[in-house]
Amino acid sequence: MMETILQEGLTALSLSTDGIPALVRYAGLLAEKNKVMNLTAINDPSDVARLHFLDSAALLTLYNFQKKAVIDIGTGAGFPGLPLRILEPSLRLTLLDAQNKRVDFLRDVCQELKLEDVVCVHERAEAFSLEHRESFDIAVSRAVAALPLLAELCLPLVKVGGTFLAMKSVDSSQELDASGRAVRLLGGQLQEPLDYTIPGTDLRHRLVIIKKIEETPKKYPRAFAKIKKNPL
Repeated sequence: MMETILQEGLTALSLSTDGIPALVRYAGLLAEKNKVMNLTAINDPSDVARLHFLDSAALLTLYNFQKKAVIDIGTGAGFPGLPLRILEPSLRLTLLDAQNKRVDFLRDVCQELKLEDVVCVHERAEAFSLEHRESFDIAVSRAVAALPLLAELCLPLVKVGGTFLAMKSVDSSQELDASGRAVRLLGGQLQEPLDYTIPGTDLRHRLVIIKKIEETPKKYPRAFAKIKKNPL
């Protein structure tokens, strides 16, 4: 069933289906680990295929990831980063998460799937920025945090000329309007968001696109407690 859903979904997205065996194996590892550790509330294989894998895969139709250095911030169980890497092998991926157990799981997945050019890092984004500032072509996040907070954590890691991509719901217009000041302070520029439908569903999601047009001031990102207490 999962293979069929992925075959139909990736075909609908005009993407290669070569990564389906790796995605299926990834799903199996996720299901096993989820029995002893809360990695995802989505357990049904069909839902994993659509709501995790195809949702992540849709980004490849909206933005060019080929040969890019990509960081997935607050990656959790590996979304959207790992499906992007499986389906676009030319990208160089860093998976960043603040929970060590999640990072250990991701390392196991990468080893099992023999994925090269993937670095799994246990670190907070604001601490990781200290040594990796403006090092990535693309930062991506599916975290549920508000956009001003996410922008402060993610934009410092993006090169000038690069892009921060935030996966949001289509009812995020108010959040977008409220984030303009923060994005400008951090050296970014909001682009027209792109809405998309996950293949095989009626669900529409939104990709928020923030172009990095100038260096982020050195005082950002602040300590997380300050970011949370006083968002930009």
